[in-house]
Amino acid sequence: MEVQWVGVEVPRLGPPHRAVGLIFSMLLGLWSVQALEMSVGKIPFLQAVNGSTVMLPCTYASCIGIEDLYFNWQFNDNGTMQKVCDSVIASETAVPHVNIYRERVEFVGKNQNNNVSILLWNITFEDGGQYTCFGRNPKEKGRNHSTIFTLIVVDELRVVDNTLTILIASAVGGGIAALMGFMLLKNFTLYVLARLEEKNKECLVTSSGIDNTENGLSGSKADSKPTPKKK
Repeated sequence: MEVQWVGVEVPRLGPPHRAVGLIFSMLLGLWSVQALEMSVGKIPFLQAVNGSTVMLPCTYASCIGIEDLYFNWQFNDNGTMQKVCDSVIASETAVPHVNIYRERVEFVGKNQNNNVSILLWNITFEDGGQYTCFGRNPKEKGRNHSTIFTLIVVDELRVVDNTLTILIASAVGGGIAALMGFMLLKNFTLYVLARLEEKNKECLVTSSGIDNTENGLSGSKADSKPTPKKK
């Protein structure tokens, strides 16, 4: 027995489904914009001298605000993550009580301007490495984010040799000065030549008038004398 399907059409996604998809995409975009973000600034590393004191910067941001934000700092010790400090920030205006798990560490953020930075005193070569600033915001359904800051500890800071840069800048500056001098000389020369040409024209006109007078040509003073009458 053969079964035949008559008048059955497969439903297609119409405009309502497209609208639902568009709204879903917009909600995802809005969610990504509101998501918690931890930041260590535009330069995520620092080179410091052994024995100095340095600050490891970190701030948080959330468009919808925070509520019981949990954050911590961790140090990557050859692949093993060691907790440096942690705390919970109840709200944007609350000052957190920070737990310190490592020597020579001080919390200096105080939650001012969403700041959760820490200070490392008298750093040693063992302090060099990657530090992770982590945050989790329950107000965003546990949304979390982390960022890495690298500390490089050296014996002394190297003095950057700017000789090549100075030479290049001097060469470029000298070239520009030479070009400007050439343009000024060119304009002055053209001006002098133009003045000389005008004087030459004036001399030619004056000389032409004198010659006409001496030769008794038409329009000269010689023509102005009346012709003597015959008796």
